[in-house]
Formats: sequence, structure tokens, C-alpha cells
Amino acid sequence: MTETTSLRSGGRAARRAARANPLADHLRPIRPGMEGGQYRPLTLEGMAAIHNAALEALETIGLADAPASGVAHLTGVGAIQGDDGRIRFPRALVEDTIARANRRITLFARDPAHDLDLSGTRVHFGTAGAAVHLVDVEDNSYRECGVQDLHDAARIADVLDNIHFLQRPMVCRDITDNREMDVNTLYACCSGTLKHVGTSFTEPEYVKHALEFLHMIAGGEDKWRERPFVSNSNCFVVPPMKFATEACQVMEACIEGGMPVLLLSAGMAGATAPSTIAGAITQAVAECLAGLVYVNAVKPGHPAIFGTWPFGLDLRSGAMTGGSGEQALLTAGCAQMHQFYGVPGGAAAGIADAKMPDMQAGWEQMCSNVMAGLSGLNMVYEAAGMHASLLGFCHESLILGDDIIGQALRCVRGIEVNDETLALEQMREVCMGGPGHYLGTEQTLSRMEIDHVYPSLGNRSSPKEWDELGKPELVPNATRRKEAILSERARARFDLVIDKAVRDRFNIHLPA
Repeated sequence: MTETTSLRSGGRAARRAARANPLADHLRPIRPGMEGGQYRPLTLEGMAAIHNAALEALETIGLADAPASGVAHLTGVGAIQGDDGRIRFPRALVEDTIARANRRITLFARDPAHDLDLSGTRVHFGTAGAAVHLVDVEDNSYRECGVQDLHDAARIADVLDNIHFLQRPMVCRDITDNREMDVNTLYACCSGTLKHVGTSFTEPEYVKHALEFLHMIAGGEDKWRERPFVSNSNCFVVPPMKFATEACQVMEACIEGGMPVLLLSAGMAGATAPSTIAGAITQAVAECLAGLVYVNAVKPGHPAIFGTWPFGLDLRSGAMTGGSGEQALLTAGCAQMHQFYGVPGGAAAGIADAKMPDMQAGWEQMCSNVMAGLSGLNMVYEAAGMHASLLGFCHESLILGDDIIGQALRCVRGIEVNDETLALEQMREVCMGGPGHYLGTEQTLSRMEIDHVYPSLGNRSSPKEWDELGKPELVPNATRRKEAILSERARARFDLVIDKAVRDRFNIHLPA
């Protein structure tokens, strides 16, 4: 008996010591790329109906306003330009493209530990958007955001476990020259995080400058093409059913430069897309299928993410409702359509209509993030930090969103059922001659880090403990965490020689 107690005590001490260190990746309760797909709001018949309606729309309605280069690419593979100028897509062309499309895409990061496998129903959460304001929680105000704010967001995202990628979440409003803004956006993001970065470009001719910068920090064009760690977020359509001429030209330049493309269709249900959830999904699917044909006409097999991003609308006021239940359903339904086609996809979730990180923001962000994760969405964009229906971005909310996404990912993981988790032997030991409770048992201690996700800032103390701790509040704690992160040197900063070469070539607005 003494020997058994000693062994147990030693094992417990060892486990306590182990808990002080980070868990190995394979033991973590949540991690990037866990498989979702448990939640399926669309039936098989519903998905087939959306598919057929999208194909009919492409064949009979088509898309307007393709650039001359796009017309040449598309008609070259079998699309038809009508007398009205619209490009129409025969059903066979679309189905053949789906069959040939790149289905196993890896979005690379500067640090390979953060590479993203987009196959199947693997789920990844990250930022996105083009907010024009920064949310200041100190005085509940909004101000125009700048390049330093974007760089700070990248640095914060870099250290948050549940933010798996950084797509530019806000616009550098302090840089008026668009070419400089595009390069500085990349500089601010890439010097702030080693995770995958997504961005957009204002003009087609600016892509070459961005690629020159990326070649410099990658160590050469060959190194860049081997592991392209930046993708192009491309609004190639202007819903309903029109190509965005300049964005299409940007897309062609990015494909030529070896950059993965996010095909982004962002209709507003009730305004630029049908008001019904099924109709909005159908139009987004049709537009992204047209984009998929376009990409594969330019370069067969080029990595393209199927970015159906329909947004909800409050039909009483015409305001966007990014935090609504309808938005959550739109995103989950889109995820199912990505799986219907077997192509990597992304959509929006985690958006708050709330202006500040308050209770409304919490329920809005959690609702759509959980549903997106459970539906198996590969890339959950705008998952943290976004307020005021994408008009404002908040650093504190980004940090709090990491906790929200952690709980969402625990839901994605689901419930494992096996001999160990059924715990029958544990019940027998506890109930028959044991202590009559499970606190402190070997099994409880051994699995407490493997099975459970603990919030970083969420407070689970009793009211008495909370009072003794000085009544800590969530948002001020997030501000302190932000300040601590930004006080440390960014691990993504460029080598001094490379940084000088970049600054000699480009007008970089961030201080050296």
C-alpha cells in the first residue's frame, strides 16, 4: 500500500511539473486544422438544389464586365460571350473545372509550424476585413486607423494560439499613396507575424512592387515560389453577377506571380444578393464557380480558396448584420457547399455589430464562430477583433476573441468515446471503497490538460475570490495583455540587412 501511494504521489508530482510546460502539439485539447463538419443545416437535397440553381444562373444569366484579358481567358476554355457582353458558362465547363481544381491546398507561413492544411473539413480561424477605424476601449471612441495599428494587430495575432492566420483586418488610413499603402500593409503584417498573411492590392500594376518586396524577405523569387506565405484576398466580383474589372486584373497578376488567391464574393442579402439565405448562398456559389473557372483558365490547378462571403442585412434599416443568426447560417451553409464540391473554402464569422467588446459582442462572435467551426469551414475569416459590422477593429477584442475561438474549437473537437473516456474502471474505483469523488484521482489529473480548454482572460473564480483579487474586469485585463505583448520584441522582425534593403527600395512608414 505504501509503495502504491508513493508511486501515485510521484506520478502526480511529475504531472504537475509537466503542466508547467506547454503540451506537445498532439496532446493539446485544441489546435489548428481540427476537423469539423458535425453541423449541417443544408440537406443533401438542398445542396444539390443550390448547385443546380447556380449552374443555371451561370449558363443563362452569366457575369458582366470581364476585362478584355478575362474574356480571352474564359472564352479560350469554352465560356461564351453573348451579344450583351455577358460571359456565360456552359454546365459542362463548370463541372469539368470543379473536377480539375486544386483540392489540397497548403497555405504556407514564414514559420512552417504555422502552415495551414486546407483539405477536407479542417478548420482554421483568423482575421480579415478592411476596417477604417480603430476601437479605443479607454474612452469608448473610434478613430481612423493607421499602419502602426495594423502592425500592432499582427504582433498580437502572432502570439495568440487560436488565431491561425492574419489577413489584413484594417486599412492604413494614414498613407494616402495607394502603391505605398499596399507595400506598407505587407510590411506591417509580415514584420509582425510569422503566420500566413492575406492582403489585397489597389491596382494591378502595384502587384509587381509587392512581389519584389516579398522576394526580398523570402530570399529570392525561387524561395518565394516554393513557399508563398502571402495570399491575395480578391473581390473579383461586384454582386450581383458582375466581374470587378480591376480586381480581375490584380488576380491575373497574382496568379502569374505565384500567389494563392482567395476568390471573394461578398453580396449583401436583400441588397446585392437575394434576401433569402438559400438565394444568397446560391448567388455566392455561382459567382465563386465563375471565379474558379477564371483562375483555372489562367493557370490550371493554381491554388484558389472558394470564398463565398454573403452577408446578412437588417431589412428594417438596411444595416449590415454580421452578428446575426442569419449570418451564422449563411456561413455554415457556404461551408457545406465547399464540401459538396470538395474544394478548400472560406467565409466570414465572428463579426460583431456591437461597437465595443461587450456582452452583445460576445454572443455575436461566439454564435457564428461556433457554427462555422462545427460546419467544417476551412478558413474562418474575420473571426476576432471586428466591430460595428466591419467598420471598426479592436486590439483588445482580438485578444478576447482568442478565448472565444478556444471554446469554439473545443466544440469542434467533439466527444471522444473509448474505454478510457467511458471511465467505467474509474467509477468502480471511486465508488467501491474509494473516496466517493473524482477530485485528485489519477485519471482526472492526467487528463485535465488534454480534455479541457481554459480561458486566458475569462474569469472563473468565485465572487469571494474575485473580490479578493481586486474585482478584475475583462477589457482592462485585455489591455494589460496587449501592452505586455507589444512591449516585447516581435519575433517576425526582419534581419537588419534585409530591412535596410527594403527601406532603401521602398518608402516604409513604420519606424525602423
